[in-house]
Amino acid sequence: MIGDRVGIAVWIKSLKQVKQLRRFGNIHYVSRRMKYVILYCEQDEVETTMEKISSLHFVKEVQMSMRPWVNTEYQDAKPDKAKEYDYKMGI
Repeated sequence: MIGDRVGIAVWIKSLKQVKQLRRFGNIHYVSRRMKYVILYCEQDEVETTMEKISSLHFVKEVQMSMRPWVNTEYQDAKPDKAKEYDYKMGI
């Protein structure tokens, strides 16, 4: 079973070493133009994984995603008046 996972963005110097990053987690996306990799790993092992990845010679920068800690439930969202009117017309 998959536990809580966190995304890690890894900027690399060359795309040749992308396969070496597979041992640190699941690779989700590889940008060939901007040369970065998005991979997911377990939340418990994020700090050690980031240290290991940043020590590799082909890695420029490593950043952790803050999405699990950002609140995505918006309380003061206002409904769109135009959409509300269209639904009440009864076409």
